[in-house]
Amino acid sequence: MSDNPVALDLDDAGLAAALPRPTHQQDGIQDVPFRPVQFRDNDLPAALERAARWLRDTQSWLGEPVDVIAIHLDYDERSDAAYYELKLLCNEEDLAGAPIAVRDHAQTAGR
Repeated sequence: MSDNPVALDLDDAGLAAALPRPTHQQDGIQDVPFRPVQFRDNDLPAALERAARWLRDTQSWLGEPVDVIAIHLDYDERSDAAYYELKLLCNEEDLAGAPIAVRDHAQTAGR
């Protein structure tokens, strides 16, 4: 165990407080494992565009590429649901902001 643990600023779901969140009302970040980030829409290109925008925003915030483990595409034929469900399965350490905290800790320790 380290004498100088890296502090993370997490919300109740274990995600970094500053992590960009999907902005559309049908999208969201789900629980573990692999923290699925979900984008739902009747228009697949729109869901893909929102996923790409979220990835760019999160990569910019993180300072490195987001570790996307898998991409899952499904559909829901219920009349009251969005037809397409796109999920990006992401490394939960990235979504917790661990790379940022490690870099900040290294900079502080190097002073």
